[in-house]
Order: sequence, then C-alpha cells, then structure tokens
Amino acid sequence: MAARPTWQGHLKLSLVTCPVALYTATSSASHVSFHLINPDTNNRIRMVPTDPETGPVERSDLVKGFEVSKDEYVLFDDADFDKVKLESTRTIDINQFVDEDEIDRLYWDDPFYVVPEKGVGAEAFAVIRDAMKAAGKIAIGCLVLRGRERQIALEVRGKGLVAYSLRPHDEVRDAGEYFDDIPAVKADQDMVEIATRIIGQKEAAFDPSKFTDRYDDALKEMIKAKQKGGKGLVEAPEPDDTNVVDLMAALRASLKGSAGGKAAPAKKAAAKKPAAKTKAA
Repeated sequence: MAARPTWQGHLKLSLVTCPVALYTATSSASHVSFHLINPDTNNRIRMVPTDPETGPVERSDLVKGFEVSKDEYVLFDDADFDKVKLESTRTIDINQFVDEDEIDRLYWDDPFYVVPEKGVGAEAFAVIRDAMKAAGKIAIGCLVLRGRERQIALEVRGKGLVAYSLRPHDEVRDAGEYFDDIPAVKADQDMVEIATRIIGQKEAAFDPSKFTDRYDDALKEMIKAKQKGGKGLVEAPEPDDTNVVDLMAALRASLKGSAGGKAAPAKKAAAKKPAAKTKAA
C-alpha cells in the first residue's frame, strides 16, 4: 500500500483491541492549483515568515500562540501538545451503535479507510467487522485527528471499515435561520404534476464515475490554450431566471425536451380537471 496513513493506533470494542491505520479515502491531486507569480519577472512568490520588528525568521523557530487578549498570547510548542494525551489520541474506542438513518446527513464529513495492521491484529479486526455487519449498525467512537478530538462513525465496507468524521453539533447551523423566511407559496398542482413527470423521465442509477468538474476542465483547456499562445477564453452564457408568467410553458417545454429519457408511468388525472391533465400530458 503506497499511501501513507493519516493516523495509526488501535480499534477497541470492549476488551477486543487490534492495531489499525486510517487512510484518507478521497484525493484532490487532479484538481488545478495555482501559485502566485510576479508578472514582471515570472518568478514564483515565496511567503517568508516575517516579524514586524526583527524581520524574516526561520519557520522552524516558530511556535503557536493562543490570543487571550489584545496582543497577549499563551505560547505552545510541540512538547506542550505532546502532554495533552487523551486515550483517543491512539485508540478508537467504540462506545455505542446506532442505525444509519439516525445520523443527520449534515453531520457526515471526511471519509477514511480503516485497515488492520499486519500481524495478529487481523483476526480481532475481522471479529469486530463481522459482528458489526451482523448487527447492521453504525459504530460511534472518537479519536484525536489533526489537532482535534473528533466523533467518528464507522461502517463495514467489503473487507474493511470506513470511518467518517462527524461535525460537532455547534458547527452545524440551524436550518430555520435560513428557511423560516422562505415565503409560503401554494404550488399549482398541474405544474407539480408536470414537474413530477419530468423527474420520472430523468430517473437514473447513481453513477459517480460520470461526475466531472466542468469548471476544472475549462481551466485545463484555458491552460492548454495559453501554452499555445492563445487568449484561452472560456465563456458560458448566464441562464435566464424563470419568468413566473411563463412557468407553465417552461414546464411543458421541459417535459417535451426530456421525452428522450426514461418515460415516467402515466398518472391518473384528477376528475375535476381532466382537460388540464390532458394538455399537460
């Protein structure tokens, strides 16, 4: 396994413990990234740590500081952080099991692959994994990762486990702060019927391999064009906002334009508006 582990320690279920490693399950290596360049010299800009009084300083000589008041800091070096040793620094202790649908999707965060270390721990890992699979539950535990103690959710995937870090409750904003001001609008049932049929025509199996970052692709095309000496301009027209007056016409045109996809089963028209349903079809 070429990748370097993000975290190494132990997975613990009651008295059963096994050594494991966590590997980041996602990658952004293929994304376009940029550096700051001086256009007059084409030199890459280097960010040099600078003390406003003494000038440039070596990054290795710096320590971290927590501001307790204006321009007053409590200083921490690596030795100080090593003194803060919770059990979760080196151990994922599974303390409860829940159903997957009990965890609001707003709380799911970064995924990690959980892999047993080679040796006698592989059997204990298999026991924990197979017991979780038989129970059909999501395991909840915690660990210290990247300078913070995080709650994690573990689920069985193939021969291993996937651990998702969970956002703390105080980091998830209340939806009511944003949704409460949405005006209460009674949607026209004929329009809802047409929109529902459009949804049915666009029904498909989930296939993430078809997902592409078109903005990233456009940047790559611009880079190629600039390498060849062109301007490398990539433009796209802004979509028009749907005019409320033309909403029904837009829905009907959308339904007609989607007809090449999977056809949705016809629904029974309401008895009180047969003519409107026939036109919608």
